[in-house]
Amino acid sequence: MTVNDFLNSWNDDRECVLVHTSGSTGKPKPMWVEKRRMENSARMTCDFLGLNAGDTALLCMPLDFIAGKMMVVRSIVRQLRLYAVGPSAHPLSKDSLKDIDADSFDFVAMTPMQVFSTLQDNEERCRLLRCSHLMIGGGAVSRQLEDELRLFPNAVWSSYGMTETLSHIALRRINGSGASEWYTTMSGVSVGQSADGCLWIEAPAIVEGRLQTNDIVRMNDDGRRFMVIGRKDNIICSGGIKIQMEEVERLLLPHLPMKAMISKCRDDKFGETVVLLAESDAQSNADIEAVCRDVLPKYWCPKKIVNVSQLPTTATGKPDRATAERMASS
Repeated sequence: MTVNDFLNSWNDDRECVLVHTSGSTGKPKPMWVEKRRMENSARMTCDFLGLNAGDTALLCMPLDFIAGKMMVVRSIVRQLRLYAVGPSAHPLSKDSLKDIDADSFDFVAMTPMQVFSTLQDNEERCRLLRCSHLMIGGGAVSRQLEDELRLFPNAVWSSYGMTETLSHIALRRINGSGASEWYTTMSGVSVGQSADGCLWIEAPAIVEGRLQTNDIVRMNDDGRRFMVIGRKDNIICSGGIKIQMEEVERLLLPHLPMKAMISKCRDDKFGETVVLLAESDAQSNADIEAVCRDVLPKYWCPKKIVNVSQLPTTATGKPDRATAERMASS
């Protein structure tokens, strides 16, 4: 989808726009969302970040998904000057910006993969340093990436949200004096915790009723902030012990020299066991096993390592857990 395609659907007589979920836990699903609710979400973000008419914004995410669409809506609602480049791993490269008369922006939203790739090139990194607000969404921000961004001079944010909430409903600062592990909800958003520890969201301006998520969280005493532990879907029940995939990844991945992710497979004895997918060959497995023994609790160590040429990801760059589980069971 191009910007003009989206604008045509935005300016037609219908009250709703078609979007698709990211497909991180299954097949992407179509959703019709109300334009007025997208406008409300856009105002919330612009107010939170202090964006004003005439500020510049860069669209570098696919317009097929909510993150890209909302960048356009924010520009419409707040009269931002929007620049668009094709989705790629290097949105701030010379090639990406060749038809654009700006090389710094007041507001940029990227995936973790795009930020990581941008930081590998000195010229692109310098452009990123000049962006007033960098918002990272569409996946978890690794510890390594946070460490690289911690000394950035301008604001870097990690966002929490989903298609159903029309992009994010909470942000947390990664760098500067306001850096925090806690996500802070935007104005008009209430959150809480269900009996099984999962986050619920009430945001009347953008979503009807209470939205129950599968994200296991820790709530702050102030009732507005929360910390994401992992998804309920990503719990491995192994021999009566519950193991959170994201928790294992947080401990393990900073110590591995290759890309990897945690999955699971069925097991006659334990019910389920931990499986590690690694972008490596079998010659590296002994070293991987040694690292696992050093940094992980005994019961968290993978029972199997699956060597792959590339980790499965969704169209938006998130870990494709469903495909990973199929690969882990093969």
